[in-house]
Formats: sequence, C-alpha cells, structure tokens
Amino acid sequence: DIAAYLEAAAKEQDPRILAAALGDVARARGMTEVARKTGIAREALYRSLSADGNPELATLSKVLRAFGMRLSVQATS
Repeated sequence: DIAAYLEAAAKEQDPRILAAALGDVARARGMTEVARKTGIAREALYRSLSADGNPELATLSKVLRAFGMRLSVQATS
C-alpha cells in the first residue's frame, strides 16, 4: 500500500528518505503522468525525488496530491 510505504518513510524523519520514497512511487505510477498532474517537469521531478534531491514543500505537496494524498502534522507526544 502506497500510503503505508510513504508513512513509514516519513517516520524516519529524514527528508531524503521521504523524497526517495516519493520518487519510488512516482516511478511506479509513471513519472510522465505525475509530471502532468503536478505541472512540474519530469526531469525536475527525477532530480527532486531522488535520495540526493532536496524538494521544496510545494513539490512534495503537489506530488502527494497527484497520488490522492496530503501532508499532515501530528504531535509527537
């Protein structure tokens, strides 16, 4: 399940891991389709959503929205 995979990546609290996981899902879904849905160039998505990428919050939000998901915040305690 995509949501569980991304949630596990987010729990690592390392933005690079989350970006790489989003990249995995985007490649599985088809990067061209994700690029079309987000309005972000496919090449830029490949760069941003790699283990070495540093995507902006806006990029993460657009990609999650393309997957039918959203970013949320929870208290740690």
